[in-house]
Amino acid sequence: MTEMKTVTSISGGQSSAYIAANYKSDYLVFALVTTTDVKCKHPDSYLREFASNKLQREFVGTLEDNIIIKTMVDLEQYLQKEISWVVGDTFDEVATNKGGWLPNKLHRYCTVEMKLRPMYRWWKENINEPVNMQIGFRAGEESRAVRMTERCNEEGLLEFKDIIGKHSNGKNKWATCAWQKPSFPMVNDGVHRDKIVKFWQDKPVEFAERNNCVGCFHRNPLLLRKMWDQYPEKMEWFASKERVKGKGQWRHNEASYDQIKKHKMQHELTFEDFSDCDSGHCGL
Repeated sequence: MTEMKTVTSISGGQSSAYIAANYKSDYLVFALVTTTDVKCKHPDSYLREFASNKLQREFVGTLEDNIIIKTMVDLEQYLQKEISWVVGDTFDEVATNKGGWLPNKLHRYCTVEMKLRPMYRWWKENINEPVNMQIGFRAGEESRAVRMTERCNEEGLLEFKDIIGKHSNGKNKWATCAWQKPSFPMVNDGVHRDKIVKFWQDKPVEFAERNNCVGCFHRNPLLLRKMWDQYPEKMEWFASKERVKGKGQWRHNEASYDQIKKHKMQHELTFEDFSDCDSGHCGL
């Protein structure tokens, strides 16, 4: 039986980058959330061009921290190994045309459309057989690993549903395929966050203080309020989508992003005051 190829899903955060630097991988893959909103245009023309070349389509900006583009440039140079960049629909398209309402905690299809689907299609084109997918959960986050493992089929593989063609009536034809076996090397080896931070302290790779979309609805409202101060253009993008009648809210039946903006900060918060969500592909 042929041994599975190993893929490391890189998010732009220190944890997944630690795996790429310290564990064998046959492939490194990074999925980027993009936007066509010129108000969120990436300020560095060189990095915009670099991202456009990597993605093989025009890159205007991202709704993640702008630093993530430099992070991936630095990381590829440090590792001396190619990182495959993939991209799905822009967040503008996803928020407007997918689901009928905005993604939220109950219907988290943004991760599916902008992270998992482009990664799956890259896998389908380049590998097309089950792979060992290394996920950046750390020691102490065993419950997150358990929740992901519980979604696997009887063979221990995660499945994904995607379009495989068209029916005679023109509607999309869908099929489900088992494609990855998640593994958690840092959980298995007892690698905690402090070791990861120490590892990157003297390395020539710059990371954002927090990773994933700056307006992610999984974030604590206090953290989202902090984002309004640091990334007003990007947070305005999120707030503007809630103003569209019938699309609902990012934080289902909770405070809107316009309301969060009005909150008065009682004291200065640091990014260390907040924990991560359970995604294996957004912000590790």
